[in-house]
Amino acid sequence: MPENQARLGRIDEQYRKELSQIIGYELKNPSITGLISVTKVKVTNDLKYAKVYVSILNPKNRKETLTGLKKASGFIRSELAKRVNLRNTPELIFELDDSLEYGAKIDTILKEIMPKKKD
Repeated sequence: MPENQARLGRIDEQYRKELSQIIGYELKNPSITGLISVTKVKVTNDLKYAKVYVSILNPKNRKETLTGLKKASGFIRSELAKRVNLRNTPELIFELDDSLEYGAKIDTILKEIMPKKKD
């Protein structure tokens, strides 16, 4: 089985790169706002579904942006099929990944509580 896991890892990474490109440059949906980065893609063993974890920074409306991505998933999936040559292209499930935002929030808190160093 480790051989199959390695293959899935390569597929996950390939999808992550391609989805970043598609979402960043191909999508022309006004409801999708902010800086969207695909942080991780996890494909199921049967390659039928792919969970796409996205981080959305500075959106006008985070919920609307996520809904816009879900509505555009058909287009995104067809673009992905053109770029990645596999027998099946998985159905895309978008999930919000707020780990980057969480990290930025912790950074801000740490800067506030750490004593200022004098040179």
